[in-house]
Amino acid sequence: MDLKEMRVYLTRPIPEVGIDMLRDTFPNFRMNEEDRVLDRNELLQAVQGVHGILSLLTDRIDAEVMDAAGSQLRVVANYAVGYDNIDLQAATERNILVTNTPGVLTDATADFAWALLMATARRIPESERFARAGKYKAWGPKLFLGGDLIGRTLGIIGAGRIGTAVAKRSVGWNMRVLYTDVQRNEMLEDAVQARFVDLDTLLRESDYISIHVPLTSDTHHLIDEAALRKMKPTAYLINTSRGPVIDEAALARALKENVIAGAGLDVFEFEPKIHPELLELDNVVITPHIASATFDTRNKMATMAATNLIEALKGHRPPNLVNTEVWK
Repeated sequence: MDLKEMRVYLTRPIPEVGIDMLRDTFPNFRMNEEDRVLDRNELLQAVQGVHGILSLLTDRIDAEVMDAAGSQLRVVANYAVGYDNIDLQAATERNILVTNTPGVLTDATADFAWALLMATARRIPESERFARAGKYKAWGPKLFLGGDLIGRTLGIIGAGRIGTAVAKRSVGWNMRVLYTDVQRNEMLEDAVQARFVDLDTLLRESDYISIHVPLTSDTHHLIDEAALRKMKPTAYLINTSRGPVIDEAALARALKENVIAGAGLDVFEFEPKIHPELLELDNVVITPHIASATFDTRNKMATMAATNLIEALKGHRPPNLVNTEVWK
């Protein structure tokens, strides 16, 4: 089938560079014009008869959606690195290509993990609220004391692209780096003399822990109450990966009881809902899933996602194919 006859659907607006690519290639291109997540029935109706879907991580693309689209559906291009919102097995069974956008958001996310780490350790949002409320009357030697970074131990859970980039940024603070992963990362070890350890060791010895694992059945609630109680009472936990990696209720209890010193969270277990107890605590910094939110990064993600979809519908292997076994 000619590309001009193919139907493509975008579930939510992305930067214009990606939309323009799709419009220029597919006369039958359609999209959700509103910047909101479609409800289930809207999504099921919108994808009917399409050959390609460009989805966001807020869209649950499962067997029901794929079947609603129809047997002609060839590709689901995800505007994200993670693809836990897509039923990969169902896609593979239906010979549907699934793609993602790796690499382009590594630096932006690593920078933001450090921004969260420092904001949490130095209590920046809390002290800003204090100052804005007119409570700052005079400098004080005990006013908003926080954690030190120089010479402390940084623990990296998940030493892929982003975890490695976060670890490399620790050099300026002369930090000791521990990491845990399903396999060793010798490049990281060489770069910052990082030490490969098991999770329990990392939890016990780290002053700062930054999470960078995908969401799978193995990583769901990886950080639970037992894990939190293995951490130092002076330690800080940072999460820019996926919310369900942390048991949010257990974390709220741990923060409330000062089991750990603080947390910086950009993702949440039941996103966009946030555990109400977390919202009441001063020792947690909360941001609305914006780790990759820079102009350049989001534009590159849009270009990559659109390219993946276009190449797949041209009959070419898309550059960032996840379920490679589908390609024949």
